[in-house]
Amino acid sequence: MEKTDLLPIDQVLWIDPERMSGMACFAGTRVPVQALLDHLEAGSTLDDFLEGFPSVKRAQAVAFLELGCDRLVQCVSS
Repeated sequence: MEKTDLLPIDQVLWIDPERMSGMACFAGTRVPVQALLDHLEAGSTLDDFLEGFPSVKRAQAVAFLELGCDRLVQCVSS
């Protein structure tokens, strides 16, 4: 995946106990970030996911995945 300038985290996701039972969702949507992970795990492409969830911006999805990759690399490098 090509590295991009990451969006500020508050433009990528939000967690609000009043929305979706406090699940992490893409900012400005009710789409749980878990939905992206589930789609990718099932073999869907990022484009497939974005087509099914048009309220999620490509930049949000890419930033979320890059953040996850960065955190995972930090975890295993420590």
